[in-house]
Amino acid sequence: MKKTFITIKDSKAYAMDSFSPPPRDAIGRMSWDDFRLVRVISETGSLTATAEQLGVNHSTVFRRLANLEALIGVQLFERHRSGYTPTPPGEEMLAISERWADDVSSLGRLLMGCAHSPAGELRITTNDTLLVHLLTPIFAGFRKEYPNIQLEILLTNHPLNLSRRDADIAIRATDNPPETLVGRRLSTMAWAVYGLRSDFSEGSVSTDELKERNWVSMNEHFGAMKAVRYVNEMAGHDKLVYRINSVLGLSEAVQAGIGIGPLPCFIADPQPTLRRLTEPDSSFSTSLWLLTHPDLRQSVRIRAFMDYAATAISRLRPFLEGEQGKSDGR
Repeated sequence: MKKTFITIKDSKAYAMDSFSPPPRDAIGRMSWDDFRLVRVISETGSLTATAEQLGVNHSTVFRRLANLEALIGVQLFERHRSGYTPTPPGEEMLAISERWADDVSSLGRLLMGCAHSPAGELRITTNDTLLVHLLTPIFAGFRKEYPNIQLEILLTNHPLNLSRRDADIAIRATDNPPETLVGRRLSTMAWAVYGLRSDFSEGSVSTDELKERNWVSMNEHFGAMKAVRYVNEMAGHDKLVYRINSVLGLSEAVQAGIGIGPLPCFIADPQPTLRRLTEPDSSFSTSLWLLTHPDLRQSVRIRAFMDYAATAISRLRPFLEGEQGKSDGR
């Protein structure tokens, strides 16, 4: 059996059985699809998952990988029970694929910025809380003003890769926006403690009274939030009766009477059944940011949206910063 070695740039060598040296023109015969195939298999670790992502069947992926390895004369993946892991040559192809994808994305951002009129698709990522209680009317107004721009809204709390155009714009509640993005800080988002209006008599509510109530809070995944730590201190183990991983769900719990708890003022103040029980605590506040990739900020449609959204949200700053409600009733 013939054994061939391929030398990797870090001076490691990888032994291959049953492969012959590649023909001289093998590299020139490789295509972007070959590199993309290697990247997707590396990311998924599975031919089945790769087939689903590429929109082909399992046998096609198996055949394409076998043909590619035969073409270049090296094995690109180790086959384990846990899945496919790249060999050193496979890791080299993966690195090239990622650089290539970044270059293609850079070209796309450049071309996007060359458009002369606000038209085309705009991908915006945000979370469900901001969408439901703040952004939908803004999106509707923007669509009326720019009817040739189609909006795609991606709801997630996880950061997306704006450099590869997973999204064009991010609207986030954060005090630490990614350094790789540029944008505008639009407002502070105030939080206070709320409960059912019917459960409290008029007048101020003492700290001792609050401690006697049942509480609701975000769960341990949000333990870094100062509002969550505050509830833990106020309620203790016995009075913290309900935890959830959604601000929308937290608001629903307070409105259902499960307990009192901290909520963003812009969500709770408009609810007639809720009463603000404390003044907004500045340590609970977060900032609202409108962000994009530096290469995209000159795009006509991105500039159009960022200007429109910044103007619209600036009118709502008193609402977002909790200036419209009072702790002794509204």
